[in-house]
Amino acid sequence: MRKIMNNPKNFVDDFLDGLLKAYPRDFCSVPGFPRALTRVEPAGVDPKVAIVTGGGSGHLPLFLGYVGQGLCSAVAVGNTFSSPSAEAILAATKASESGKGVLFLYGNYSGDGINFDDAADLAGADGIEMATVRAADDVASAPPAARISRRGVAGLTLAYKCAGAAAAANYSLSETAEVAARALSNTRTMGVGLSPTIIPEVGLPTFELAEGEMELGIGIHGEPGIRREQMGDASRIADMLLDTILAELELNASSRVTVLVNSLGATPQEELYIVYGRVADRLAAAGVAVHRALVGRYATSLEMAGCSVSVMALDDELTSLLEAPSYSPLLRLY
Repeated sequence: MRKIMNNPKNFVDDFLDGLLKAYPRDFCSVPGFPRALTRVEPAGVDPKVAIVTGGGSGHLPLFLGYVGQGLCSAVAVGNTFSSPSAEAILAATKASESGKGVLFLYGNYSGDGINFDDAADLAGADGIEMATVRAADDVASAPPAARISRRGVAGLTLAYKCAGAAAAANYSLSETAEVAARALSNTRTMGVGLSPTIIPEVGLPTFELAEGEMELGIGIHGEPGIRREQMGDASRIADMLLDTILAELELNASSRVTVLVNSLGATPQEELYIVYGRVADRLAAAGVAVHRALVGRYATSLEMAGCSVSVMALDDELTSLLEAPSYSPLLRLY
């Protein structure tokens, strides 16, 4: 295992320490809870709905990187590929709540669900108004009839953008939650894995692929996909991902979409643009207008090679919210 780190057991706390030192004007930890981080609010900001997210480490910029102005308010950080504790989630909730309610917005994983639900119950008992929206955009993880059980992957980033803009525009808690749910309802994602990742605390690959194989529909923790196939070229990969997505999204010649082509960690930007070029050509041939394209690292799996494609169907309100100003030091959205 070749990784730049100190003690593997301290991997998460060491990276958080460095991040807080790198961006002291953007992030701060909650006293007594080093794995609960909030954005630094400018002076004189009016109370607004808070958005709290969280999940396991190893996915930057996912989760923590979406804490910022016009985005999420706070995050709870877990060990690598592991859920954050209910205590950290509750601490992030109380530190960011300003009297307008709190939206929990996170990926649909069992451990996250249990701990976020526990934190929501405790926060509600303290009189905090709560709402929850879970991302379930991964088309490979369950059939359409069982969509509620699907994994949340890179499409969550688009929901952060829309919900964050809604909260910044003084939407109510129920309105902000509805925006997040609609954004996710309009989004489908599928990924392909080309090589495994190694969890620092474990030191072993999360899965194995034979030479020349790829895992179609892989999850961001290395979960198995739909099937393994022989490695194809970029156009074939893009077609397999997009075909599955378009089979579920009802798009036509009047549709507008946002497209996200995301690196799972090790795949470079140049390769992502090759994939996007094929996706753009396919959508143009179908008469679908791409309003915005996002190409880069938005939801990773440490050093896993591969990519995912997300397509989000837009309406006028979602388009406006996606265009609203936002800022995080860890990524560029629009």
